[in-house]
Amino acid sequence: MAVVITVAQQKGGAGKTTLAANLAATLAPRRRVAVLDIDPQRSLARWHALRAGRPGAAPVGLSDLSGWRLSAELDRMRRSHDVLIVDSPPQIDTDARLAVRGADLVLVPLQPSPPDLWAAEGTLALAAAERRPARLVFNRAPAAGRLRAEVAAEIARRGMPILAATLGNRAGVAAAFARGLGITETAPRSVAASEMLALLTEIEGIVG
Repeated sequence: MAVVITVAQQKGGAGKTTLAANLAATLAPRRRVAVLDIDPQRSLARWHALRAGRPGAAPVGLSDLSGWRLSAELDRMRRSHDVLIVDSPPQIDTDARLAVRGADLVLVPLQPSPPDLWAAEGTLALAAAERRPARLVFNRAPAAGRLRAEVAAEIARRGMPILAATLGNRAGVAAAFARGLGITETAPRSVAASEMLALLTEIEGIVG
């Protein structure tokens, strides 16, 4: 049965889909990985279509079924893969609840800004209501700065769960996504690739 990682965030621009794609691309050479795109924009499905045309890219499965068929699709994909990564819709609706309910871990990407943190509160509350483990992760984050420090301090003050690994604002990540690839494939020795590997190591420590 697959480990299910649901990437969820109500605020646009936090890098939810890019994070899901990079996790899948990083895991694909050594695991049977699939992505489930239930975000209405279907950006992850478009990334997958680009990937399918890349010779040598490790295979990643795809489904974009949602609505009344979603529960059955989650069960089907769990049985046929090692890891399933779900890109959830940017609002709390029935599909989002099902994606969170079926997760072994809910990842909530956010840029270090108050609006991102405020938006993340609803996702964390949903995960808590469904009794699923959840972690915030800084994404597209500047290396330092007053605002980042203030948001990090607020997260710590409130005891909100956050991963130690962070992902910087790297142009190479967007360029890799536009080719249907992940940063560990296009620039494996880059700082961005090292950040992604550190994040994945931390995730594996949680879900096994």
